[in-house]
Amino acid sequence: MTTQPANTEIYISVDVETSGPNPGQYSLLSIGACTIEEPQDTFYVELRPVSGRASPEALAVSGLSLERLAESGLPPFEAMAHFAEWVEQVAGPRRPVFVAFNTPFDWMFVNDYFHRYLGRNPFGHAALDIKALYVGLTGAAWQNTGLQAVGLRCGLDLELSHNALQDALDQAEVFRCLLKEARQRK
Repeated sequence: MTTQPANTEIYISVDVETSGPNPGQYSLLSIGACTIEEPQDTFYVELRPVSGRASPEALAVSGLSLERLAESGLPPFEAMAHFAEWVEQVAGPRRPVFVAFNTPFDWMFVNDYFHRYLGRNPFGHAALDIKALYVGLTGAAWQNTGLQAVGLRCGLDLELSHNALQDALDQAEVFRCLLKEARQRK
């Protein structure tokens, strides 16, 4: 098995806030992203909802308002075009890898919106889950993979802010720590 040099990939931490649990019925409301490597480049956008459907719990967690976003959020096509441009700009010739904390949730919204509004996803199918990496490194049970528990392994006292950019930045810090540990085990 051959491995590519690490500099052929760029890890990008992504977090989203939504109006509910799935993209088929609910809206993607905000996207926060940052590069893992220093110096960090960041991206943040709020999107106009595609429907009025919302889970009260989801809105309470994020503090976002469908009414406000209907006025001030970017149309989804425009928001996803800006996000794709940013990903491609920071990646340059490298392959962007989507990194998230519980990737399946964030990925399903981002992938759906990229394909629905742009017809393509600049990440392709490259996604890495921080929680799964943690389980692989430590053997921890899935129920013990919350951000606080994983952060403590790295000496970080973290709480989810539910601001997509801040959560992406916190995730990036945890991922850097775990990736360093994984590389030291080689």
